[in-house]
Amino acid sequence: MEEYQTLIPVGKTTMITRKSIHTFLKHYQYFTAAALIAIPFSASILLSQLLLPYLSLLGTVHQRVGTLFEAAGFPPSSQLFTILNLKLSQTITSSILVLPFTLTFLLITKASIIQALTHEKPPHQPQFSSFISLFSPLFHTQICNLLLILAANATSFSLLLIAFNCLDTFGLSSSTSVNVLSATSAVLYSIILANALIISNLALVLSGMENNGGCMAILKACVLIRGRTATALSLAVPMNLALAAVEALFQYRVVRVYYEAENPNSSIPLEGMFIAYLYSLLIVLDTIVSCVFLKSIRTDCGLDQESIRYYYRIQIEDGDVCGLSNVKSSKEMP
Repeated sequence: MEEYQTLIPVGKTTMITRKSIHTFLKHYQYFTAAALIAIPFSASILLSQLLLPYLSLLGTVHQRVGTLFEAAGFPPSSQLFTILNLKLSQTITSSILVLPFTLTFLLITKASIIQALTHEKPPHQPQFSSFISLFSPLFHTQICNLLLILAANATSFSLLLIAFNCLDTFGLSSSTSVNVLSATSAVLYSIILANALIISNLALVLSGMENNGGCMAILKACVLIRGRTATALSLAVPMNLALAAVEALFQYRVVRVYYEAENPNSSIPLEGMFIAYLYSLLIVLDTIVSCVFLKSIRTDCGLDQESIRYYYRIQIEDGDVCGLSNVKSSKEMP
């Protein structure tokens, strides 16, 4: 146990990644079948990029976000907020389009994976009746996750607003000061959003493994992630880069060919379906990584199902790293 706790984050990341890949390959038939459930969600993600330029909703959202930035006092000449306005508008519009698929197919896929990983020998094929009980806690946690992401964005923009107003107050609104603060703000925004996404992902898996969702799952995830942010980031970054690479592949192999070809052939939809399935496999692997990471945290702190409820309370009250001594003392109390 002591040797495991002294491992550097890179070593932990490598170990968790290898174990996740081993788990995926060991039960390849089950997880590839589970990926089929996520295809509608993956297809909606990929097709939203194709539909965004033609949607009037994007223009409306872009205009409202720009008005909000202007009313907040952000410098209109800053290139950061021009890019941020465009990307944020695209993200909001795409999230609205895929929300029905997120709350159905994505959650059902995650429920099937979490249910399988709670058993030593998962079945050969996903059985709907076995994991449907996990859908309700996952659904409630996903709703709370959406509110958490909104709160993280609101907090980031509030901090940016205070920083730029301070520049104007002290007469430091030169182009150099604005550029330096813009670069710093971009880094700060990325850190806040990355931590919010990591907590949301871990809370979703935690709610499925404990069959208890909602805001409490997010609070438990915040407790478990404390002191392990570097490991969580090192696990999340490669997976998100892989998902972004698949999206780029869809743009290059499907969207570009569709617009450039005078007479698109039938191979384009088939290739698009294959890329959507590849995206689904990455979603499955990402869920497995999150489950293995959560199990490694419990192993790291010597927690079992009986003592886990003491761990959350002790962490919040005392702020221990693992709280092993407090857990033992709590268990000994009548």
